[in-house]
Amino acid sequence: MGGDTGFSDFFYIAQDGLELHARIYGEAGGGHWPAVCLPGLTRNARDFHELALQLSGDPEKPRQIICFDYRGRGGSAYDPDWRNYNIGVEAQDIVEGLTQLGVTKAAFIGTSRGGLIMHVLAVAHPTLLKAAVLNDIGPAIEVAGLAHIRSYLENARHPADFGEAVAIQKAVHGEAFPALTDEDWQRFVQAIYRDEKGVPVADFDQALLNTVRAMDLDAPLPDLWPQFEALAAVPVLAIRGANSRLLSAQTLEEMGRRHTRLETITVDGQGHASLLETGGLPDAIADFLERAEMNAASGR
Repeated sequence: MGGDTGFSDFFYIAQDGLELHARIYGEAGGGHWPAVCLPGLTRNARDFHELALQLSGDPEKPRQIICFDYRGRGGSAYDPDWRNYNIGVEAQDIVEGLTQLGVTKAAFIGTSRGGLIMHVLAVAHPTLLKAAVLNDIGPAIEVAGLAHIRSYLENARHPADFGEAVAIQKAVHGEAFPALTDEDWQRFVQAIYRDEKGVPVADFDQALLNTVRAMDLDAPLPDLWPQFEALAAVPVLAIRGANSRLLSAQTLEEMGRRHTRLETITVDGQGHASLLETGGLPDAIADFLERAEMNAASGR
């Protein structure tokens, strides 16, 4: 472990030579699948810190948790070509990291973009995924949600201190997240920004915004329903924030129609995307993963 942080840092080299980073919580083995955590578009491994501590530290069923920073985010190096900030490359990066760790099968927990990467992996590496938790993401996403993401990223203010950072995030997201406490907001901000001598700095390569600007929100959005069908082979837990603009209730319902093993949770008072350490979600996720393992062991 990394001192009293609860995790160790894992650095590895991608196929194109870029140095990438992940956090590893807990030990391998123990009879449980590791859980691989994949964050959202501009987010990083810190999003999963509290959840990872709880899952890896469970006294009865501890499991190793591997939280990745995509290229250009968190502790991973920035790519000199922003065009490599795409789901296909990022999926390859995850596979490379897991290969170097010797992980051949795992449960996956993906928030937003992380869930889209899981759709790709389900097709390209079907034996790798044993169970899937999709946090406020599905095979069809809403234009209004993408427009909101692009708007707040392109118009993001630069806070002078962490108090101002909390105020900024509340102004942008507060209406969709009335359930969050002051402590939740502070933890949320600590995950988004890195601390540079007391000044919060968004912890991603600003060139990533080029991918956001390239979105054509006037054209029909492609969907991933064929890729979602590949997830039919594994149990899936789909979590939706009740106030989400990205994942509609109708899409969640259709996901259940197409996937007979789908379980769903709607989180009141949260939008896109729910904080996985809140609202009883750690226990729900732990129970889901345990059931998935038991069913796999019994051949169900």
